[in-house]
Amino acid sequence: METTHPEPDSLLAIDVGSSTTRAIFIDVVEGGYRFVAAGESPTTLGAPVNDVSAGIRRALDHLQEITGRSFLDVEGRLIVPSTNEASGVDAVVATFSAGEPLRVVAVGLLEDVSLQSAQNLIATTYARVEETIGMNDRRKVEEKVDAILRVRPDLIVMAGGTDGGASKSVIRLLESIGLACFLLPDNQRPHVLFAGNHNIAAEVTADLAGFTQIRSAPNIRPSLEQERLSAAQGVLRELVRDIRVKQNPGLQELNSWVSGRLMPTTQGFARVIRFFSRYYGSQKGVLGVDLGAGSTTVVSAFSGETNHRVYLDLGMGTSLSNVLHHTSIPNIARWLDQEMAESDIRAYILHKTIYPASLPITREELSLEQALAREILRAALKEARKRFPPHAPRSRPDLLPWFEPIVASGSVLTNAPSCGQSLLMLLDGLQPNGITTIVLDRHNLLPSIGAAAEVNPTLAVQIFDTGAFVNLGTVITPIGKAKPGTPILRIRVTDESGEVNKLEIPYGSLKKIPLPVGRAAKLRLQPLHRFDIGMGGAGRGGELNIKGGQLGIIVDARGRPLQLPAKPGQRRQMLRKWQRTLER
Repeated sequence: METTHPEPDSLLAIDVGSSTTRAIFIDVVEGGYRFVAAGESPTTLGAPVNDVSAGIRRALDHLQEITGRSFLDVEGRLIVPSTNEASGVDAVVATFSAGEPLRVVAVGLLEDVSLQSAQNLIATTYARVEETIGMNDRRKVEEKVDAILRVRPDLIVMAGGTDGGASKSVIRLLESIGLACFLLPDNQRPHVLFAGNHNIAAEVTADLAGFTQIRSAPNIRPSLEQERLSAAQGVLRELVRDIRVKQNPGLQELNSWVSGRLMPTTQGFARVIRFFSRYYGSQKGVLGVDLGAGSTTVVSAFSGETNHRVYLDLGMGTSLSNVLHHTSIPNIARWLDQEMAESDIRAYILHKTIYPASLPITREELSLEQALAREILRAALKEARKRFPPHAPRSRPDLLPWFEPIVASGSVLTNAPSCGQSLLMLLDGLQPNGITTIVLDRHNLLPSIGAAAEVNPTLAVQIFDTGAFVNLGTVITPIGKAKPGTPILRIRVTDESGEVNKLEIPYGSLKKIPLPVGRAAKLRLQPLHRFDIGMGGAGRGGELNIKGGQLGIIVDARGRPLQLPAKPGQRRQMLRKWQRTLER
């Protein structure tokens, strides 16, 4: 008879971020899992402490102060399982994103096939491709070896050969890798991940096993037409964990607390988005965006199939200076509702890069930080859109697919003074289409929930349906073209008390329709002038049932792509008008 293990009642989730370390406590309340509290501390990976364990313990101390519950015994050891209602926890999970990106060499055959797939795999975690080696690389073997030695990679990811296809060409690429590993000191030799032709995986492993640690994974390019990253992502996750734990002694203790299940934050985040895609079962996709200090993660999922990307040079903290590689000062300044000198914008970006945990202290700085968030979101989505499946339902190929819901996290969003400011950043940065619910992960729970799925699959659904997440509202975005002021959508709102509200929405407007949080309502929507709201085609409407969010119902009829007035005075006046609309 198979033995089943009961799901744990209480859960401690620890997330070691680039600037902040969080300790999150989840417990069973009235028969269901609920978020209880979170403790925070600055991450202590860098100088002067250089040990993440100090930040972890400070976050736990903060959590103990909030809850009155003891998580550590007198000797500083974690109390697992719980001993009573005020001491210990039943299970622990942990995620991490702190630290410099791993240095990686990508190896493959054809540049736009296996070598590109290797780089796509690497882009799903906190790693940067520093060098590429392909079959058409004309450098001599010694030059390739020198290139690897200059990089001093933490990891080499090798792909190539479809299943049952090329083998000799792949084996020839091993010469440079093997020589480089042999020449490096033992403690500097990179891990190697082989995710190519499975027919030669054993031979590749045997050839390199004497020089370094090598793992194999299912082929990420089993055929010229197919790219399959998901199976290899699990092996990559384990390698990233092993490398990080080796580099950071403080993570070794944390990894022991979670029985070796320490998970990169981005993988936990992606796992939950994939789960939501399967759970909701909608023809639409699910979109998750995590706007962090060191990077931005974008995950889209359609029927459980995910597209996952980490943008290391797009973050609100240590990587903020890189935003100017993707946009310009004038593009940032266009989101400001007041004039600011270019030199002041550059100075703020530099200061935030050096001091990522600093907070805006003036209205001008807050406006600038939110403008930067918009540009980072736009840049990340511009890149992510290239990998959305071509069959994803959408109004036009140049626009975002239909999503339900869109889930967002990141301190610049969650710490905004009002929900209206949070939503406006997301509307301007993501520019969603059709009808969607926008949800804010105000406690940064998603990565921890993803990690917790290994010990408790039930937890994700129950936590998401509680007040731990903020439903900002149902957003309706009609797609089409018309003159400003032209009526493009008729709405009839019937709430659960029977009260009816009828509206006609003009093109170019941003409208907030009150609907109290949690109150049910039926919407009757009728687009005009062949506008598309995602209910079956241009000009087609229908009915749907919704529940009120923090901002009720929002109709974004400003057009897609969003165009701002060219004249600075008019633009700033328009920006202030939009802010007032969502903050009333």
